[in-house]
Amino acid sequence: MTTLTDTTTESTTDRVARLRDAAYRIRRHALDMGEVQGQGYIGQALGVADVLAVLFGDVLRFRAEDPEWPDRDRFLLSIGHYAIAAYAAFAEAGIVPVEELETYGSDGSRLPMSAMASYTPGMEISGGSLGHGLGVATGMALGLRHRGHPARVVNLLSDGELDEGSTWEAALACAHHGLSTVLAVVDVNGLQADGPTAGVLRVDPLEEKWRAFGWTTRRVDGNDVGALVAACDELTADPTAPSILLADTTPGHGVPMLETREKAHFLRVEAHEWDIAREQLKEGHAR
Repeated sequence: MTTLTDTTTESTTDRVARLRDAAYRIRRHALDMGEVQGQGYIGQALGVADVLAVLFGDVLRFRAEDPEWPDRDRFLLSIGHYAIAAYAAFAEAGIVPVEELETYGSDGSRLPMSAMASYTPGMEISGGSLGHGLGVATGMALGLRHRGHPARVVNLLSDGELDEGSTWEAALACAHHGLSTVLAVVDVNGLQADGPTAGVLRVDPLEEKWRAFGWTTRRVDGNDVGALVAACDELTADPTAPSILLADTTPGHGVPMLETREKAHFLRVEAHEWDIAREQLKEGHAR
């Protein structure tokens, strides 16, 4: 398997430590990009960093030097505004150069503020209006099956995206066709553009719903790398049904100043706060 590191001889302790370090760097990259614009979806990027570290460092097969490698696993980011988090993970994985992150959101950049497949190496689909990612994942997995291709299709979506009926139609179709190569990962952060997820449209009980739809389901603390590793090991070993990982995350995780700030979908961070955020992140990682 081609990922950030060959894990075949790695102990679980070393594996988790490596992925925690990767998550720290992903968060650091996200803060650096956020400072370029002075604002953005920083809370989501910090919250989902552990999930992305595990996916790109432990689950997905890819070649950083060849994002179009035919045998790669497919990573679908349907929550286009999480692009800042994806770019940070791409940089950690070596898919885009770290120094390119400073162009984030700038004119002519390959890293626009919303994910676009036509711009960015490693970006499989263009995200934006929510509710399309799982449908695309289902169709892609069916196509790969018909070609006899064993690649996995991993779709990162949000709990707000579960408001969309198209997501549940795709969930039914994916289970009906027994697409065991599909892994859906939901960032359950309780936050969306119009307010708290539970107040906009209640989606709980999530585990029971997904199981009833025929999915192998795990729910874990999405900011606990060890729990994520264990859950992904269990889910990727199931050959009978599509799998879903419900990852409960905290927006701003790792930076107390942002964790405790009034939750907002799109954060404005003052110029003097970026260095404070980086220092808090560093201190928290050292503990």
